[in-house]
Amino acid sequence: MISRMCFKRRMTRTAACLLRVTAAGLIVLSLTGVLHAARIKDIAVFRGVRPNQLVGYGLVVGLAGSGDSNSTIFTLQSMSSMLEKMGVTVNADDIKVKNVAAVMVTAELPPFARSGSRLDALVNSIGDAKALQGGTLLMTPLKGADGQVYAVAQGPVATGGFLVGASGGDKVSKNFPTVGRVVQGASVEREIPFDLNQKESLTLALNKPDFTTATRVAQSINTGFMDQVARTQDSGTIHVAVPPSYYGNIAQLIAAIEGLSVTPDSVSRVIINERTGTVIMGENVRIATVAIAHGNLSVEIKQNYNVSQPMPFSERGRTVVTPDTQTMVQEGRAPLQIMPSGVSIGEVVRALNALGVTPRDLISILQALKAAGALQAELEII
Repeated sequence: MISRMCFKRRMTRTAACLLRVTAAGLIVLSLTGVLHAARIKDIAVFRGVRPNQLVGYGLVVGLAGSGDSNSTIFTLQSMSSMLEKMGVTVNADDIKVKNVAAVMVTAELPPFARSGSRLDALVNSIGDAKALQGGTLLMTPLKGADGQVYAVAQGPVATGGFLVGASGGDKVSKNFPTVGRVVQGASVEREIPFDLNQKESLTLALNKPDFTTATRVAQSINTGFMDQVARTQDSGTIHVAVPPSYYGNIAQLIAAIEGLSVTPDSVSRVIINERTGTVIMGENVRIATVAIAHGNLSVEIKQNYNVSQPMPFSERGRTVVTPDTQTMVQEGRAPLQIMPSGVSIGEVVRALNALGVTPRDLISILQALKAAGALQAELEII
């Protein structure tokens, strides 16, 4: 009786352990599936919801002699025009200063930016200024591609570097002192009109067009909303009809779609960089049945110099240096390695490692496999 009870307890403990192991295995499998999936937000964008580029021309003042030289004509003309607008008439030929630098100012206007929003502005010298550190950007209008002013930038320039020079000509610099940033220095003055709530359909554009990925995105959206609201137009475009429950609340619909998970697909590709010896293979790379043998031929030449001295008390003898050259040729052992058809990338790597190949040898082998038609992937050399 006691043995039966002990046996039952052991069986109960064993079953509990198996349940724990099985649960742990299910967790690992689910996590593995999640790791391979990506959010729609990371692989696609909604058409019309994108940032816009802004650019402007301005002046940075307050530089300690590190601005543009007097040979930079457009800087002198800009200073003369600026002073004239302020009621000071100065001829451009009479300006002799080195505390001003002409710069191009760029910024990125995010979607749905409102008037009064603050943006970072990037400042780049276009003259022969040595450094922009310690300078201040004067009011600069930033225009879009349509020529309209959407923001105005002004403020102190932070370069994140420095330039120190001595009178003897020695200079020490860190980073790039001719490029700086005006943090939160651009103010949005014009909004881009775009009303989401008036739309009856949305268009998703994949970052990397692929028919399989586009189909999976449409299926994920239809499964998530329990309705056939998404359809694939081509390899990079998915149309989504706005469900009646989301009329007037398109932002919530976009947030729900962006949070869905999709496993993106990609073409099997092998990337080779011969300059650095880098080889990157995709997960789906396969090869046909093939036999590979790769050997090395090394030639080593050693040369020693011996000194030949004459016999003692020799009248015509003299010391002579005689070279001793030895040449050795060694061919590396290259066993024939057979790789069956359809092997995975891990098996390919293990087989090539068994051959003892280097990255340079691997590049030659992959090129030969592609020429033989055995490499079932795109071979791209960068």
